[in-house]
Amino acid sequence: MPDLSGQEVVRRDWQALRDAGLPSQLDHPGRTNAPHVTVVSAPDLPDDVVDLARVRLGSVLPVRARAAGLLLLGGERLTVARAVDIDDDVVRRVLAVRVHVMDRQHAGWLPHVTLARRLDRASAQRAVDVLGHDDVELVLTTLRRWDPDRDHVTTVAEAR
Repeated sequence: MPDLSGQEVVRRDWQALRDAGLPSQLDHPGRTNAPHVTVVSAPDLPDDVVDLARVRLGSVLPVRARAAGLLLLGGERLTVARAVDIDDDVVRRVLAVRVHVMDRQHAGWLPHVTLARRLDRASAQRAVDVLGHDDVELVLTTLRRWDPDRDHVTTVAEAR
């Protein structure tokens, strides 16, 4: 999760999309909704994997990253996200954690910050125009675990 400055940068993107009448992560009503980069998504995350993530990833926080170009992911409806460039050492650490999660939802890791979901394809160019192309530095400071079944967030590690 980014520091407060990085969260504000992402929330500005969310607000710009909403102001343009486009879908935005601001529309997500969940109290746990916050700007983040997902390390792994799976139906079950065993405690030993969370412990491994704490050791492998918590030890390198804070991590400087660059929110670069825009991504349009999906089919009929799109997810709009900012690609996040992260140091190779951090990528290796993430992959070392992900390999222990057998039922992960995605085989590869594409670090990104989600800005909107369910954008219709006809509005894609408008979203790109609204968001622009400026790169932004993010400082990732917190490793969290979100349990969707309990709608509960636990802090796993924080930058010192």
